Amino acid sequence: MRINRPALLAAALALPVVVALTTRQPAPDFADVAYARLSERQTFDLYLPEGEGAFPLVIHIHGGGFREGDKGMLPRNIRRALLARGIAVATINYRLSGEARFPAAIEDAKAAVRFLRANAARYHLDPERFVAFGQSAGGNLASLIGTTGNAQVFDNPALGNPGVSDTVSAVIDWFGPNDFLQMDRQARAQGCTPDHDAADSFESEYLGAPVHSVPDKARAANPITYIDAADPPFLLQKGSEDCLVPVGQTTILAEALKQAGVPVEVDMFEGTGHGDTGFFSAPVFDGDANAERVAAFAEAHLKKAR
Repeated sequence: MRINRPALLAAALALPVVVALTTRQPAPDFADVAYARLSERQTFDLYLPEGEGAFPLVIHIHGGGFREGDKGMLPRNIRRALLARGIAVATINYRLSGEARFPAAIEDAKAAVRFLRANAARYHLDPERFVAFGQSAGGNLASLIGTTGNAQVFDNPALGNPGVSDTVSAVIDWFGPNDFLQMDRQARAQGCTPDHDAADSFESEYLGAPVHSVPDKARAANPITYIDAADPPFLLQKGSEDCLVPVGQTTILAEALKQAGVPVEVDMFEGTGHGDTGFFSAPVFDGDANAERVAAFAEAHLKKAR
């Protein structure tokens, strides 16, 4: 297996190489808006396209192992590609594991969806056309939004807008973890060094205990647990040499979606690590090929939701 050293360095920090270097954004149209009031982390920025609206929306959820990161980790070429197609972009913060354990992060992400839908007119949005997009830990949260929209779980009324739908029209998951209980076994099979079962791993800190000591929590944090045929279409993108989140995490999600009859597209980037440059095209930090792929997928399913 070819090892990508920059990607592994970024993996150690739980910050994807490219995403960590694409955080500069222009001023959003709405900045640091609170979608709930339990934590200072419960905020979002919103970027609007040219025009009057009402605009469809992609909700971006950052990565960082549930422990780090912030809403500034929106790849700028993704933002540009979406805005050029008339799609608004919200990028959210959520409570990290150092502040609140599972299920706080997914409760926050779903609360943000409800807030944006409940206040769609104020922000020039179309409440019927939302897509969830996440990277790494954010990919897990985006997938959970997609598979729990009709499951009535993680809907914390204390976070506001109870009764408002948190469903989405599609999900885009970049290299997200799913079944924490299988991660070390999959890593060993891939030739990587496993560490997800350790008490201080990102996943263990997120769950509040070593992963295998709390299997019920691990299953509750797994999007696969909630899949049914009514779930929205998924786009899964993954690097074939991802050692931080083993490749098997994406393949088991794809297989479960297919078995349930949920439309799923899988892009495997050969020779690419966790958030490595394979998710972009040359020049490395301004490439548009995959940004256009992501934007086209979002646009197609947002049109179908009309």
